[in-house]
Order: sequence, then C-alpha cells, then structure tokens
Amino acid sequence: MDSRVSELFGGCCRPGGGPAVGGTLKARGAGSTSGCGGPKGKKKNGRNRGGKANNPPYLPPEAEDGNIEYKLKLVNPSQYRFEHLVTQMKWRLQEGRGEAVYQIGVEDNGLLVGLAEEEMRASLKTLHRMAEKVGADITVLREREVDYDSDMPRKITEVLVRKVPDNQQFLDLRVAVLGNVDSGKSTLLGVLTQGELDNGRGRARLNLFRHLHEIQSGRTSSISFEILGFNSKGEVVNYSDSRTAEEICESSSKMITFIDLAGHHKYLHTTIFGLTSYCPDCALLLVSANTGIAGTTREHLGLALALKVPFFIVVSKIDLCAKTTVERTVRQLERVLKQPGCHKVPMLVTSEDDAVTAAQQFAQSPNVTPIFTLSSVSGESLDLLKVFLNILPPLTNSKEQEELMQQLTEFQVDEIYTVPEVGTVVGGTLSRLGFHYQKSWRMVVCWLWREETVLLPIGNLQAPDREVGICREGDQLVVGPTDDGCFLELRVCSIQRNRSACRVLRAGQAATLALGDFDRALLRKGMVMVSPEMNPTICSVFEAEIVLLFHATTFRRGFQVTVHVGNVRQTAVVEKIHAKDKLRTGEKAVVRFRFLKHPEYLKVGAKLLFREGVTKGIGHVTDVQAITAGEAQANMGF
Repeated sequence: MDSRVSELFGGCCRPGGGPAVGGTLKARGAGSTSGCGGPKGKKKNGRNRGGKANNPPYLPPEAEDGNIEYKLKLVNPSQYRFEHLVTQMKWRLQEGRGEAVYQIGVEDNGLLVGLAEEEMRASLKTLHRMAEKVGADITVLREREVDYDSDMPRKITEVLVRKVPDNQQFLDLRVAVLGNVDSGKSTLLGVLTQGELDNGRGRARLNLFRHLHEIQSGRTSSISFEILGFNSKGEVVNYSDSRTAEEICESSSKMITFIDLAGHHKYLHTTIFGLTSYCPDCALLLVSANTGIAGTTREHLGLALALKVPFFIVVSKIDLCAKTTVERTVRQLERVLKQPGCHKVPMLVTSEDDAVTAAQQFAQSPNVTPIFTLSSVSGESLDLLKVFLNILPPLTNSKEQEELMQQLTEFQVDEIYTVPEVGTVVGGTLSRLGFHYQKSWRMVVCWLWREETVLLPIGNLQAPDREVGICREGDQLVVGPTDDGCFLELRVCSIQRNRSACRVLRAGQAATLALGDFDRALLRKGMVMVSPEMNPTICSVFEAEIVLLFHATTFRRGFQVTVHVGNVRQTAVVEKIHAKDKLRTGEKAVVRFRFLKHPEYLKVGAKLLFREGVTKGIGHVTDVQAITAGEAQANMGF
C-alpha cells in the first residue's frame, strides 16, 4: 500500500521540487477577486493603486441560501424596513445554524462599493440594533478599504453575528485530528484546550492521555475527546480560566470537540473507527515540518478523501527547523493536494485576514484546503488557528438538518461506561449515520489514483405523525442487535453533552445517555438504539458495490476482511463477486459479504470501508438481506 501511494504521489511531482504555485489559492481579504470567480489581474484586497480601475473589484453574487448576507448600507431604516431586516437576519442565522456573516458596503451582485466613515458607523449601529432584537451578538471580523471609482476612502466591513438557537445549549463542531505518529497531535490539542504552551518535551499532552502506556511512550493508542469553547464575542474559553468542562460549556456559545485519533500504523483500526463512527464535521491533518509527509500521513489523507471528510492541514514544529525546511514541507503538501485523485486547492494562511477568508471559503468550497504553519512551543501563528476555528461555520446547512430531523430516533452506540451511582452509560451520535445514505458522494479510487462518481438514491421523506429526529429524557427505545439478533427494551434516564446536562438531544448531535440499571454485559459497540416504531431489521448477509483500493494479489471468494460501516466493525467473508471470479487493484464490482460473528443493523447506501493487512477498499451498501432473530442464531454457525 505504502509503495503504491508513494509511486502515485511521486509520479506528478515536478523535478527540482520547486514551488507549486500553479493553482494555489492565496488567501485574500473581502475585496479580493482571486478565487471568487472574478476577473484576473486585480490588486490585492481589491485596491487598484495605479489609478482608477477599468473593472470593479467584487465578490461572488449573493446567494439566496447560506448564512452570508450583503448589505450596501443600513442607514436610518424605516420601522417597516427594520422589521424586514430583522426577519432576514433570523433567516440567515437559521441557514448558518446560529451564525451569519454580514458584508456591509457590498451590493447584492457582489460589487465592492464601500461606505464613508459616517455611513459605516450608522450601518453598524443599525446592525447592532437588529442583533439585539433577535438576541444575538456581533463581532467585527475585519475592515477593508476600497478606492474603486472614488476620490475618498471608502470601507467595507465584515461582521459575524452569532446566536445560539433556542433549542440548543451551544453551537457544536466536531473535528477529527489525524496525522503521523510523533507529529504533535496531542501536544497541539493540549496547548489549545489547556491554554499553556508546551515545554518542548511533551508536557502539554499529559492531560490528554488515558492510559499509563500512552504517558510512558508518548503515543496515543485510544480515542480521546477534548473541548475548546468560544464565547459570543469570539474569545477563547478553555481550562486556563475554567476548572471543569461544565464551566466551559456554560461560558461558551460555540464548542469545538476535538477527536484525538491514533497516529501509529498498528492503531489504524482505531483511527478508522473514529472517522466512521464519530461522524466528524471536518478533520485536522497534522504534519511535522521537519519530517514532512511521512509514515501514515498519506494513509490518513486517503481515509479523509475516501470518507468525504473535509480537512485542513496544520504544519507543526516550525520552531525546530529553518524557514527553508518549512517552505519545502508546504510545497510538498501543495504538490500532493493538486494530484488528480485529490483535486484540492491549497490556501496558505499567514495572517488573521487570511484565516477569516480561509474559514469562509473552506465552508463554501469542498476543494479549498487551508494550510497553517505554527509551533506549540513558541506559540507562533497559534492565534490564526483559533481565529479559523472560531469563524468556521457548520458544514451542514439548514436543509440537511431538516432531513435529519425527519428521521425516527436512531442513536449509534460508540462507547460504553459504568458510572458509580448512575449505572450504565452509552456514548454516541443521534441519527447521523442515517443521513449519509441520502447524500450523493464521490469515491476516491486507489488512494488518489483516479476519481469515480457514485450517485446514491435519495429517498422520499415523509413526515411522521410525531416529532422525530430527537431523543428526550424518559424515552422508551430498543437497543440491538444482540449476538442472537434480538432488540431489548430500555429507558433513557438522563442525557449529557460535553459533560453538561441536556434534556433534549437533536439529530446530528453527540452525547452520552444514562440507562440506569440496564445490564452493561448486553451492550457492545456497533449497536443502535432506535424507536420501537422503526421495527428495525438485522442482517448477516449484505451486498456492497466496492472499489478495491489495493490488494497484493487477487481478491476472490473466501477472503476475510474487517468491515467498517458507521459504528459497525466486524470481520466478514466474501461469499460472492458478481459477474467476476476475482478482483485486482483498482477494479470495481458488487460483492456479497457475510458477517462471521453476529448480525448487524445496516442501511442501504451506508458508506463502507474494509481492510485486511495492506488490503483496503471502499464502497457503499447496495442491499441487505433482512433476517429474523431465529435465522440469525442459525446463520451464526457458518
């Protein structure tokens, strides 16, 4: 696998290792035309310093959907106009799930006109009144001067409006942290969440480790969760000024939950489980500046691409090497991101203005990949990453959230605990897996070899008779399937999100549920808790359309692999390859699998990843053969 990927990545590199500038997106301010579909040849920040411009600087035209609103000016609006503006702000906040960005001094077609100082001051005053009306807070992100067709300075101002929805305690964003072993993943998270720089010997990471052998070796072998909060003004809230996670939750309007995954190759199964089961919104790929793309970095990059997880890159340890070494690593990353199987547009972030632009373009375009260079010891450029995380909006829009809300309660079990005086507790995500199969997605074939497009059917959603897509305290659910294919009744006693009490859990949110005295021995990872009305079905045999990413010889009937489908992780045997006798690397086919140990709850269209040694493949479930509990007991003798 590694040799195949190395050959692939090395095949398109230019001789001499020169800068990869062709197609690299330079982060620019709001007045930029580069990367926004505007005409080429404009000066930075939309300013034309050699006299009047023949063509105006502009942004893309305002979209009806999304959380970005253009306003030319908001000077002394009438009462009717003011109420209309307030309603419009509510819509933008709903589209951004609690966050909206206002561009003041910009026409609806994207033309950067700008406002004089007095008009801008009056417009910001009106915007503040609008935010007060809806209970939101505003923060000025940046200001830009625009001198197109004007003899006096004119400015445009970009403002972040943030309001936690009434049905939520805080805005939530889950970020998976990937990267090779010893690249500094746990150290970076320790610095961000603890608020203290590292001493260069790994002191910052000690609070993140869960096991003694992790402390002794300095290597993460399990999945851990760390939180970083931002208040309504965009200020960082972490353990430096809060003693407990509960205090961080209470003081924060936005919460970043980092999922710290293992970097060592022998823990790859744990990393895959974290990506498939915990459903991160995006991923942070950490690369050490002094080693570059090495070890499992390529494999983690391929996993993010195959599972369609948006990612950004952080180059760490820049304090350990010369500036030329850092630049060489960045150029190496740029070449990799431009490979045919990746098709990403690198964006190097070097200033706070760049970080704001990167956050917006990262959310708007799946091809944009911001690159940060920082040090966890000196703290250099660490604030740029914080600005990016603070502004980064939710990557699912309101329509996608509504689709999630139309589904019956489905909670996937990822973790199981026993808490004194509480009883059995399970951790996981509500109704997130069910959403994946309703979206079309692209596969990356052979780890950045070539692209193929797979369109999955989108079912017709019908609103049920009762409110769905939520889980409340006291709900009666069923959990399964057990080893014999049964579903057991249980009751949700209490709910917590980030260790803070919560009465209602909504679709797409991760939480822990207390089940009281329910027998923990009956639970395992990979189960689901669903509404009894769903009449859940189970299967031990399923078919999937797969692409074999890599196999040393030929993939044929009888081969055993470990299958990952959401939170399901189990060994399965290949029963049949339709229309073929065997598969080779890069080939595509419909394959029938059979679970070896116990039945599972699967959905048609769910993304699938399988592995065995160097063998790897991806695909999606096309058919499940539903069975009864009695049939499951008989089939497990296979």
